[in-house]
Amino acid sequence: MKVLVVDSGGRGHAICQKVAESNFADVCFWAPGSQALAGTGKIKPINIPATETEELIRFSKDNGIDLIILGPEDLLCRGFVNRAQEEKLKVYGPEKEAAILEGSKAFAKRFMKKYGIPTAPFKVFGDALDAIDCVRRRARYPLVVKADGLAAGKGVIICDNAIQAIDAIESIMIDRVFGEAGNKVVVEKFLPGEEASYIVMVDARGNILPLASSQDHKRVFDGDEGPNTGGMGAYSPAPVVTPDIEVKILERIVVPTIKGMKKENRRYTGFLYFGLMINAKGEPWLLEYNVRLGDPETQAILPRMQTDFVWLINQALIGNLDKYKIKWDLRPAVCIVMRSDGYPKTSTKGAVITGIEKARKTGAQIFYAAVGKNGKNELVTAGGRVLNITAKGPTFSEAQHNAYAAVKKIKCDKLFYRTDIGWRAVKRERRNQ
Repeated sequence: MKVLVVDSGGRGHAICQKVAESNFADVCFWAPGSQALAGTGKIKPINIPATETEELIRFSKDNGIDLIILGPEDLLCRGFVNRAQEEKLKVYGPEKEAAILEGSKAFAKRFMKKYGIPTAPFKVFGDALDAIDCVRRRARYPLVVKADGLAAGKGVIICDNAIQAIDAIESIMIDRVFGEAGNKVVVEKFLPGEEASYIVMVDARGNILPLASSQDHKRVFDGDEGPNTGGMGAYSPAPVVTPDIEVKILERIVVPTIKGMKKENRRYTGFLYFGLMINAKGEPWLLEYNVRLGDPETQAILPRMQTDFVWLINQALIGNLDKYKIKWDLRPAVCIVMRSDGYPKTSTKGAVITGIEKARKTGAQIFYAAVGKNGKNELVTAGGRVLNITAKGPTFSEAQHNAYAAVKKIKCDKLFYRTDIGWRAVKRERRNQ
């Protein structure tokens, strides 16, 4: 099979790596990919931006692509799947009508309320002054302000007081830091607890096959301090998702979502991500939907998957996921994100990176999120989140140690990273010993 993965960043590289390991894939084209991988094995970067729908469609037809796997939410929300289906191309991902679960937080919250899916109380505002008036009168904080549309994982702001909430609303709706994503805002109650990421595969008949649980680290600095980012690291599985809690997640959140989408005439096929909050009583609440694999959760989950990834997707497309379970490496995995100086506000480019091969020799997997080459054929930084380093171990503590041992082999004076990725799992593990 010829497979095309459309996704930039470390998630795209992790997906490509899993495709390359498949017995069913002969070649994996990666758009736009990292040119740092050109000429290395089954993964073939192609210079087509992930935003260029028609160019990607044309490439797929001209090159006889048998399967397209999508990553970017904006491409899904703009209807790439619909367009590909018009050309009789096989693609795994939701159609535009279903991708609205991520494309509009206002729609998603109203959908949750309509179908009895546990979520925080909320209000939607299309006028900044109305939203500001609401948060001024708010007696209890913290609360959460969310841009309605797509904001690259950065449109959620936790506010500890009215001043911060007003600043968030003005930034989103008046200053338009997220562009049209700020046409509306959702203001909702802050839910305390521990977050978890729960991703499922949904097949053509609506059958659900869960992936391993995971937990992301959104804040840029140690101790969960600083602004939100696209993700500074992740680990899998997430111990907070116990077998009992997983049953609640499926019964109260996942299944009602798929049934609700069917009732809404919005057929869903593809990966579906549930951003969860697990409270102190072990009750799961839904924070948000993503209509694709998470980043960097994917970089912690897929290295643990032992079932053939391409085969699974093919089974999903013909509606057979109810017949199978995924086999997992029982060892936990920890993924560390190495970021450019200044991220998430700005990022430096062109800084030379060395030590990648030394890091690989530790047994870790290295995923290129934003890596390029300079005129001397040296690897260089090319954006905000640059490298993802994933390692496994018999315990969370050992997986964490192995990941950081690999990170320390990589040298670049403009790369930084959190030093506490996986701390909750390690703390829980030590408490239970």
